[in-house]
Amino acid sequence: MNWNGAIRQLHRWLSILFTLVVGAIFLTLALGREPVQWVYYLPLGPLALMTLTGLWMFVLPYVARARRAEG
Repeated sequence: MNWNGAIRQLHRWLSILFTLVVGAIFLTLALGREPVQWVYYLPLGPLALMTLTGLWMFVLPYVARARRAEG
């Protein structure tokens, strides 16, 4: 697997993790329980990594186009 495929796969798994964490927080709130304050910060880790991998995938076509124009 090349780097682009690995980054794409990492982005997919991070999005699943992010969705599960946010869903668990909402489920806990729906059940009438107040989670500990630090639990609200748990989605920020996957979200930050998803931002980086998403930006990479956004820039990738422009880099490929520039490489094709050079060669």
